[in-house]
Amino acid sequence: MQGRCRDDAKGQVTWRKFERDGRSAAAAATPMPSYSESGRKRKRVRRSASSGRLKVFFGYAAGVGKTFAMLTEAHHVQDEGVDVVVGYVEPHTRADTLALLDGLEVLPVKSVKHRNVALREIDLDAALKRRPQVVLVDELAHTNAPGCRHRKRYQDVEELLRAGIDVYTTV
Repeated sequence: MQGRCRDDAKGQVTWRKFERDGRSAAAAATPMPSYSESGRKRKRVRRSASSGRLKVFFGYAAGVGKTFAMLTEAHHVQDEGVDVVVGYVEPHTRADTLALLDGLEVLPVKSVKHRNVALREIDLDAALKRRPQVVLVDELAHTNAPGCRHRKRYQDVEELLRAGIDVYTTV
C-alpha cells in the first residue's frame, strides 16, 4: 500500500510504501511531486496520473482562514503556470477573502430553487467541461440542494478527482 508522510528531519513530504501493520519500507521513499517544483516535472506526473489529487485546508472553526489560505495557495500555483479555476467559494463578507478572488477565473454557480429560496451550488458540468488542472471547491462537508446530481459536495469532488482534476477544498 502506498501512503504519504512527512519526514520531520528534512521537512519534506514523501511517498512511501507501507506494510499492513503501518511500518515504513524505508527503501521505497521518493519525494512527492508538488506544484512548487518545476512545471515540467509536475506536467509529466500529471499526464501519467489517472485521477486528480485532493488538498484539504482544515480549520477548527468558522472564520479561522481556511478559504483565505486556499485562495492564497491558488494564487501561488497560478503564478507557477498552473491552470486554476474557482468552482465554488462561499460568499463570505470578509473583504480580504473576497479580494483574493481577483485574478482567478470563477466559474458561474448553479442556482437551484428550493422552498422558494434560490440556493447557490457548484456547476459540476461547467467544471468538468472546462477541465482545469486545479479547481477550488469551498466547504467539502456540505449537503447539496435537492435537484443536484449528488446529495453531498464530497461526491461532486470525487467526480472531479475521477476526471483527473486536482481539487483544493476546505473543512
